[in-house]
This record gives sequence, C-alpha cells and structure tokens, in this order.
Amino acid sequence: MNSYLVKLVYQIVCGDGQHTPQFDEQLRFLAAHNEEEALHKGRSIGVQEEEIFYNKRQQLVQWKFINVPEIYSLNELSDGAEVFSQIKETDDPHSYCHFVHHKAAQLLKQPASFTIQTA
Repeated sequence: MNSYLVKLVYQIVCGDGQHTPQFDEQLRFLAAHNEEEALHKGRSIGVQEEEIFYNKRQQLVQWKFINVPEIYSLNELSDGAEVFSQIKETDDPHSYCHFVHHKAAQLLKQPASFTIQTA
C-alpha cells in the first residue's frame, strides 16, 4: 500500500449563488495501491462529503464536489487525514471548474508523480 495526498475541490454556493464564487481546495491523505486507485478513492470521498445545510440567515448552503485535480505521493500519515484546505473566490466559476476538470483528466492520461518527503 502506498501513501498519497489528493486535492479535492468543492464549490460553495450560498442561497441563490449571487455572491463571489467560492471554492474549497482540500489536501487529503489516502492509502492506495497506485495513483489510479488514489484518484478513484479521492473522487468517492468528494462525492460522499458533499453537504447541504442552512446557515444562520436560513440560506441554503451547498458544498458541491468538483473533482480531484492533483495527486501527490507520500510516505507516512494517517488514512483520510485532511492536511490542507483553501477557499478560492473567482469571478469566473465556469472557467475555474473547467480548469479543475482539465487537470483531473490529465491525471487519467498521464498521472503526475510528485514525491514529498516527510520526517
């Protein structure tokens, strides 16, 4: 079994979506036999952890899974640990989603291996 960091990207939509588009980028630790399995496992987690709830103003808030655009090979961490999260705001959500899907498609064609050494 190998260790990987997988970036999951979610779009956050509040109410009717008439706000600056926001995206949450999370790096998740996964144990998998290879990068393809890590990609599929990351996508499964992304879909499972989509959320819909009401905020304090009673507006519907949706966390919509976009895709897994990056995978990094690691050596040790605990399975499923979130090690990074970042909210992205953009004026062009369509282009951002297209960018995420494009990077994810590149992983299927030619997985990029990045090695990160931990202590």
